[in-house]
Order: sequence, then C-alpha cells, then structure tokens
Amino acid sequence: MYFCKKLIMKKNKLATFVQVYYPVILAFMCLLYSVSLGLFGYTEEAQYSAHWPGTILLFAVAIRQRRNDIKKQ
Repeated sequence: MYFCKKLIMKKNKLATFVQVYYPVILAFMCLLYSVSLGLFGYTEEAQYSAHWPGTILLFAVAIRQRRNDIKKQ
C-alpha cells in the first residue's frame, strides 16, 4: 500500500512538473534539433529552426500572462 501511494505521488509530481515546464522542455528539444542540423552540415535549415525556441518561450510567456490577467478579473 505504501509503495502505491509513493508511486502515485511521484506521478503527480511529474505531471505537475511537465505542466509547468513544458515550454522550456519543448524549446530545449528544438534547440538540440537546430544544433544537430548545424553539426550535420544543414546550415540553412539550422538557421531556420534556430528561431523556434525563442518563439515558443515568448508565446508561453504571453499565454500565461493573459491567463493570469483573466484569473484576476
């Protein structure tokens, strides 16, 4: 019984972590994708995809800011 409770608590912590930090995780994966393209010699594709992490993070900030503004009203 104790093991099940502990496992459920770990799943809840992981779910909360992913819900909060999913933009950062996604941006990091895009950054790794861009760097790997550059290392393999696809420089134009790497430059194109290099803008994705910043855009993802900016949209996440804007969405959370709007969400917080709506909650305050």
